[in-house]
Order: sequence, then structure tokens, then C-alpha cells
Amino acid sequence: MSGFASPHAFEQALHGLRAPDDAAREAAAARQAVLTKPPGSLGRLEEIALFFAAWQGRERPRIERGRAVVFAGNHGVAARGVSAFPPAVTAQMVANFEAGGAAINALAGAAGLQLRVVPLDLDRPTDDFTEAPAMTADECLAALNAGAAVVEPGLDLLVLGEMGIANSTAAAALSAASFGGGAAEWVGPGTGVHGSALAAKGAVVDAAVARHLPEAVGAFKTLRRLGGREIVAIAGAVVAARQAGVPVLLDGFICCSAVAPLAVANPDIVAHCLAGHRSAEPGHARLLDRLGLAPILSLDMRLGEGSGAAVAAGVIRAALAAHDQMATFAEAGVAEA
Repeated sequence: MSGFASPHAFEQALHGLRAPDDAAREAAAARQAVLTKPPGSLGRLEEIALFFAAWQGRERPRIERGRAVVFAGNHGVAARGVSAFPPAVTAQMVANFEAGGAAINALAGAAGLQLRVVPLDLDRPTDDFTEAPAMTADECLAALNAGAAVVEPGLDLLVLGEMGIANSTAAAALSAASFGGGAAEWVGPGTGVHGSALAAKGAVVDAAVARHLPEAVGAFKTLRRLGGREIVAIAGAVVAARQAGVPVLLDGFICCSAVAPLAVANPDIVAHCLAGHRSAEPGHARLLDRLGLAPILSLDMRLGEGSGAAVAAGVIRAALAAHDQMATFAEAGVAEA
């Protein structure tokens, strides 16, 4: 995609969203009605098939070009001790992704997804958002456009994930600023902080939200002040995917937090998105509820990297295979009820 020329262009794109193909969805529903099974007997798999029909614009949707993207960024707020790991781990994990040694490499391969890793200025963390906005307007726009750049017409599915030490802190701040509630409602252990460290993380989130909420008006300003480059890139990819008519599969709490300011501005932004799973991070279930997204899986995962969404992509492939390959009653010579 060509990206967004300015913050205003991004906000305009968010309010001029592409609609699904209702005729394709109706054709897919008509096919579902005559497949050799009782109506509704495949449960959520049937609805997934109709969702993809609407966004791919064809009665029998498929995934021939599925792409998983992991955006990586570093956060200045990590200096506050909000993570169990140092910021250097972000670059180390990016190297692991590129070498093929991470969970997402295995899971994306199992799901038949091309994996792309996009590191974003890892040697230049965002500013500590308890003291200043996380990014300048130009930095935020560049991150949005890095996300938009991974979207290409002809993709059948875009799976989004992230990596960034301290990004669960940014995710909690974005969720609180978008939907209200204090840190206690949104802050979780992330990479494994507990006790006094978890309480300190909550205090950081409350301080950041109190500092920026008066100026966090609109999706762009909220993302700029409280996000990270990788989170903002996910937001850019979600909006660009909507412009291109590409269905999106979201990962866990951090990934979904990128959508929170977008959904406040226009709740319809989630119409082309599915939630891959409900993670073990406590704020994720609450965030999914606020976004109106029902997770496909719930496996107590909390790794990030797009890992839960990649597993859910296998369920999506199963749904589309059943929709496409099952015989109709007439084809099979089976009497309809």
C-alpha cells in the first residue's frame, strides 16, 4: 500500500472504511445451506467461512497467499523496570526470528503462512511516556506507514504479531486511555513481573495515562503519545488491510491494543478482523469484549510474536476446506431433511 501522507490522511482513512461484499457472503451462506450436514452443525467454522467470503469477495474463499508479520520495537519506558527482561532481548529475538528459531517460525510454517519480520529502529527506543509523548508526529506516521507497507492486494489473510520488551506496559496504557479504567484493570505480568514489580508497572501506566489523556484526542494522537513503533505499525497495517479488502487475524493483548484507539474513533474498524485467541494476559479478555471480538481459541498462550493467531490460522484453513470441499446434498445423493 502507498501508506498515509499525513496524520489527517490516516484519520480520514479510518472514517472511510471499505465495506464487505454482501453478495459473496449471501452466496456462501446459500452454499452452506445445502452442504451435507445439519444446518449450523459446524458451529463457528461456518461463520468463519462466511466472514472470509465477504472479505475475499468469493463464494468459496481460500488462503493461497497468507502472510504473518511480526513488528518489533523498543520502548523507553523499559528503563522503569516494567519488564522481566532487558531491552536488548528485542534485537536478540529478531535475530532468532530471522534465523528461523522462534515459536512463530514453527507455527507460521505449520499454518502455511509466509513470515515477514519488520524491526523498527531498535537502536532508537521511543521516549519514556511518563515524561513525554512516546513519539513525535513524524515518528508515529513513519511507524503507521511501515505497517501499511506489508499489505499487498491479493493477500488472502494477514496475521499480525509483535515483539518489544515493555510493550505490555504500552498496551495497558493504550487500553486504559481508550476504554477507561485504571491500571488495575489492564496491567498484567507481561514477560513475568509479579509482586512489587507488578505494582510499580501499574503506577507507571497510571502516570502515563494521567499525563497524556487530556491531549490524546483521536486515534493518531493516542497512538503517538502512548504507543510503540511496533504497536503503531500494527494499527497502520489494520487500516491499510481494510482499504485493500484483506482480512486480518489479530494475536494477543498487545496486538489488540493497537486497535483500541482505532475502535474508539470508528468501531467498524474491527469488521474485517478476527481475534486469533484469548491470551492469558488478564487484560486481553476485557479488551476483546470492548472490541466486540470473539476469540477463535483459548489456550492460555501469552508469548506474543503472532503465535496464538498463527495457531488459529490452522482452524481457519479447516473452516475454508470444509466449506469448499464438502459435497452438497444433490451431489452426494443424500436426502435433505
